[in-house]
This record gives sequence, C-alpha cells and structure tokens, in this order.
Amino acid sequence: MKSEPPEYFWLGIFGLTVISSLSRGNVLKGFIGGFIGVILSTIGVAPVGGNVRFTFNVPELISGVGLIPALVGLFCIPEVIEMILNRSQKHLYQEAKVEKGLFVKTFINVMKKQVDLLRASVIGFIIGVLPGAGGNIANLVAYSEAVRASKHPEKFGTGIPEGVIATETSNNAVVGGGFVPLMTLGVPGTPVDAILYGALLIQGLRPGAELFTRKADVVYTFIAGVIMATFVMVPIGLAFGKGMTKIITKIPLSLLAPVVIFLTMVGSYCVSNNISDVYMMLILGVLGFVLRKLGFEAGPITLGLILGPIIETGLVQGLLIGRKLPQPWMIFVTRPLSWVFIILSAFFLVWPLIRRKRVVDNPGGVRQ
Repeated sequence: MKSEPPEYFWLGIFGLTVISSLSRGNVLKGFIGGFIGVILSTIGVAPVGGNVRFTFNVPELISGVGLIPALVGLFCIPEVIEMILNRSQKHLYQEAKVEKGLFVKTFINVMKKQVDLLRASVIGFIIGVLPGAGGNIANLVAYSEAVRASKHPEKFGTGIPEGVIATETSNNAVVGGGFVPLMTLGVPGTPVDAILYGALLIQGLRPGAELFTRKADVVYTFIAGVIMATFVMVPIGLAFGKGMTKIITKIPLSLLAPVVIFLTMVGSYCVSNNISDVYMMLILGVLGFVLRKLGFEAGPITLGLILGPIIETGLVQGLLIGRKLPQPWMIFVTRPLSWVFIILSAFFLVWPLIRRKRVVDNPGGVRQ
C-alpha cells in the first residue's frame, strides 16, 4: 500500500497524540506545548510553495528553527540554568559510587524485558522505513507506548529501565529501517542516510532496485557493517562511558556549567556553521526554562516542532491532489490507510481519559 500526502498528514496527527503520554500531570498544557512547537515549525520558508512567513523581516529566521539547536536549547539550557541557581551544591553528585557487577545485573534485567525490547524495536524499524521520520519521532513514539503499556506510568521520567529501553532500542532500530527506503528507492530518510546516499553517488552507485542485483556485495556490506557496529559500540561505550562518568561527577558546578554552555554553543554552530543557530538555541533555552516553571514540558514542544513540517506538507499536498474531487478535503477521508491513522489517533486521544476514569472507579485495584 503506497503512502501519499494524506497518509503522512494523519501520521503526523497520530504522532501528536503521543503528547498525552509525554505530559506529566497536565495534558492540556501538553497539547498547548505541542501547539507551540507546531507554530515554531512554521517559521521560515514553507516546505510547499516556498513562501516566507513569520520572519518579521529578520533574515536569520528565513532558514527556520533548526531541530538540533531547538533540542539543545529546550532540554539542555534549562538544566544548566537550574544548576546555576542551585550552585550551593559543590558537585553534581557528591556521593556517586559505581556498584560492582552493575553491568551484568543491568544486562540480565534488560534481557528479562523482552516485550519492551520487541515493541521498541518494531516501532523504531517501522518509523525508520518512513522517509523523513527518523530517530526523533521513533524515540517519542516508543517512549509513549512504553508509558501506555506500563502498570506504573507515574514512574516514567525518573529513569526507570522501561523508559531507557524504549528510547535507546527504538533509536538503534531506526538505523536498520532507514536503509530500506535508501537502498530500495534511493530516498534518504534522515541526514545520516543523506550522507550515505551522497557517498554512494560519488562512487558511481545509484541506490535502487538494480543495486541489489548488480552490486549485491555493496548492499550486504552495509548490512554487515550495521551488525558489526552494534557489537563494537558495547566495549567502546563501556570503556569511555564509565571513565567519563567518574570524571564528570567530580567536576565542580562552577566549572561544569560554563563548559556545558560552551559545548552547546559549539554543537549548535557546527550543525550548519551558522551563528544564528546559536542565538536561536539560547533564546529557546531561556524560553524552555520559563515554560518549565509554568508547568510545560519540553517533550511536547519538541514533538510539535518535529511533526509540524510533516503535517503541513501532507495537508498542503493533499489539498492540491484533492482538487479533482468535489471537495478537496475529501482526499483525507477516502483512503483506507488514512482511516487507520484516524481511528488510532481518536483512540489514543481519549485513552488517557478512559484510564483516568478506570483508576477513579477502581482506586484500590492495579493501575492498568
């Protein structure tokens, strides 16, 4: 079944229902945060038509709000500000200790959660297959489904294993899924895939169906490379991650905070070598800190920023395709896959209300 703009529009709408799980405490504020993210995604050049909007005659806003600067600003800067405000603490973790045999215990506990691993892997792979989705959406959707499936959703956000498994597993599964449209259709779904696509073209290889018949060795080299990279990451992560953790926990906050801010500025600038990304990152960081104090989470805002272009592109292109129908909007309700996303969106939208009602009606029972 071929996916077209109407399906991508409803896929974006379905993704927004994740906000109900990302919002801890106040779902309404979560949806308001998602709306703020969608508004931020409309700044700059329109993905369809090329119109420039909401730039307020500021040339730096023509390129829009970059995803990486926004993520760094909304998630990192508020934490740094909190660190500065709580500078009475000498170290970030004054009594950090590494338990012996912790890796083996953690590995065994993770392997016991086969359902969580399988669910996150499937979600990550499917979203990786969708061009333009990528790991950001996969992380949020997998995390949301982990919250919905959990018997103790109130513990999410405190570092419980189920949340970490969902995000990390789906993030890794996206890599394999992203190779499907890249190698079969020549459509890079993520920036990393776009780099690989360019590398193949430089070598005179054009991704597509013929690549599997004429250059099968290249395809299987990619597959073997992904498998080997998975195993190589384990010793590298253990060797460097453990050492870096010990170092960071011993750095005084007076030194750690400015270093983190400097690294966020460097990271935002290196994405496109544009100083305006650094300004945008700092502005969104301060905005994120203020919104956090008002009860708004960064997750819904980020989700709206990611899904905004997908929703807008699907909406505009769908209306253009639907001009042959009596009413252009009918294109969004005349395709079977669209109805699948409509039903799923409606269900997950009302599910938090159903779950809350079940908890109220059965306060002494196990939370579903």
